[in-house]
Amino acid sequence: MSSIHLDPVLLVLLLILLGSGLFVLYSGADSSVEMVKSQCARIGVAFVVMMVFAQLDPSVYRRWSPWLYGLGLIGLLAVLLVGVGAKGAQRWLSLPGLPRFQPSEFMKLAVPFMAAWYLSRHFLPPRLSRVGGSLFIVLLPMVLIVRQPDLGTALLVGLAGLFVIFFAGLSWKLLGAFFGMVAVAAPAMWFFVMRDYQKQRVLTLLDPESDPLGAGWNIIQSKTAIGSGGLSGKGWLLGTQSHLDFLPESHTDFIVAVLAEEFGFIGVLALLTLYFLIIARCLYIAVNAQDSFGRLVAGALTMTFFTYVFVNIGMVSGILPIVGVPLPLVSYGGTSIVTLMAGFGVMMSIHTHRRMITA
Repeated sequence: MSSIHLDPVLLVLLLILLGSGLFVLYSGADSSVEMVKSQCARIGVAFVVMMVFAQLDPSVYRRWSPWLYGLGLIGLLAVLLVGVGAKGAQRWLSLPGLPRFQPSEFMKLAVPFMAAWYLSRHFLPPRLSRVGGSLFIVLLPMVLIVRQPDLGTALLVGLAGLFVIFFAGLSWKLLGAFFGMVAVAAPAMWFFVMRDYQKQRVLTLLDPESDPLGAGWNIIQSKTAIGSGGLSGKGWLLGTQSHLDFLPESHTDFIVAVLAEEFGFIGVLALLTLYFLIIARCLYIAVNAQDSFGRLVAGALTMTFFTYVFVNIGMVSGILPIVGVPLPLVSYGGTSIVTLMAGFGVMMSIHTHRRMITA
């Protein structure tokens, strides 16, 4: 492993998660071999991206962070001007010779890179002026993503940057002031920022039975599938909610409901244990990083991955509004997997290059 910079522990955990996810996807996609093959191809691309990112020295990411951030901002502006629209949103760019892509996904890496670069250039914990500068770095792309509109992705991008600020040593007084400002701004966001469909998601969360055949259908069927699995589940490919088309988006956002119905509480516990081990390994990498930039980036990427898991399982089980966040490395899709695996590649780079230096 001396010539190939891969962390074997994290690599094995990711392989187990991806392999298990393909079995669940096969059932959630109604036994579609073609969809599983397509997902395997996307996983292959994601692995190549991860390996490439893992080989680069962390100093490369530090040096290129401002350029990557600027390129991402240009992409977000281009989306607003000449982006491709679908389902009432304008989130994609279609460039000649390239597949259609979302610049907002790119910002999930570029924002924490930029915030970590900005803060690690000075003594930590940061002064108030540095905190203000880093907040501007985080909020600018958030505003552009909200305009698309894509509130869910904007929040994930914002959290990735805020985790960097938190790990830099933000005081509890400033944290309290920040959450106070959010609480004060929440009513204004409800009336002036959030769109009607976003408000409907919050109202549906509070009372899904108010519209059981409309807005509340998804969450009602999801909770029914989870509850019907019991302790050990109905068995692989034997889930009735997904195979009888009661459960919506069973191969993407609601795939954990398929897992819960077919493998029960034991299956969900096994999945959560696997996620916990991946997060624990990533936090270990963050704690043992060579410098402040590596610690901030690795810590932020780890907590962003945790947020993906928490939000998806929370919305499927009815404790959070539905925001269209896939279950990481399990749900069908390409952009999310590539972004996440790129992040794991960065963490492997931070860890393996450190071991080479200190050996």
